[in-house]
Amino acid sequence: MILLTALATVAGVQVFRSIVFFVVYGLLVAVAWVRLGAVDVALAEAAIGAGLTGVLLLSASARLPAWQDSVRWRPWAALLSAGLSAMLAWAWFATPVATGLSDDVTTHLGPTGIGNPVTAVLLNFRAWDTLLESIVLLAALLGLWMLARDGDWQRPLGLRQTALDGGTMTTLGRLLPPLGFLVGVYLVWAGADHPGGAFQGGTVLAAMAVLAAMAGRFQAPRVGNRLWRFGLVVGPGVFLLVGLALHAAGLGFLTYPLAHTKTLIVLIEVFLTLSIAVTLALLLIGPPGPHSVGTEPPP
Repeated sequence: MILLTALATVAGVQVFRSIVFFVVYGLLVAVAWVRLGAVDVALAEAAIGAGLTGVLLLSASARLPAWQDSVRWRPWAALLSAGLSAMLAWAWFATPVATGLSDDVTTHLGPTGIGNPVTAVLLNFRAWDTLLESIVLLAALLGLWMLARDGDWQRPLGLRQTALDGGTMTTLGRLLPPLGFLVGVYLVWAGADHPGGAFQGGTVLAAMAVLAAMAGRFQAPRVGNRLWRFGLVVGPGVFLLVGLALHAAGLGFLTYPLAHTKTLIVLIEVFLTLSIAVTLALLLIGPPGPHSVGTEPPP
């Protein structure tokens, strides 16, 4: 099924239909990761590979000109896909098998109070890397905003979205966000001891926000909106303040006391989820723009 949906994605006649197959492909790959026992990877694939990227492709397809379905592009797309597949196959057989650090992580997992080894690595063992990643994500958004024209900075972010009344996008934008919100919150809450965490939960929340915006359920904010700006920086800010407080207490930067490790990690994850969701949503919505765009083809 994965191979067939991948083929349908590349060889699709219409862009909109190919995007639908791509989303299905991402969900099937997520199921495959679950069967392999990599639940955290499966959650990331479903949220980012299928959900967030699918929304991004839908938004991009609405911006394409009328010749978007031209046949002359399909042979090149198939050729590039075949070349990339050959490179990945070569890399698979040429790369030596890595032993990994799972034994070391398992050995030091108990004192942290965290049951999920992925969360322990991201927020404890390599917390400095995760802090920098959250700052890089914010820097990417600032770089995107710089693409806006000077005259558009006072306009709402992104292109004004329009969807057909009673259409697929309108229906999904009304039904999925409440369910997606519950899923995102659960992923964050369960991430300390079970598969999930700030990145997975924040990605789900961002996808639901962008879906609601594409369906016309709410209008994108302006760059100067202070509430949204606070949401962008509160995650990295809390992360940094916790590290500085621990350093001032003589424990070292982001070196948690054993008695409060889990509490501090959950605190950081809650605020980091908010910033990840806001940043990813605004990245997909795009820089300020004056025009409107549809999100689904006419019947």
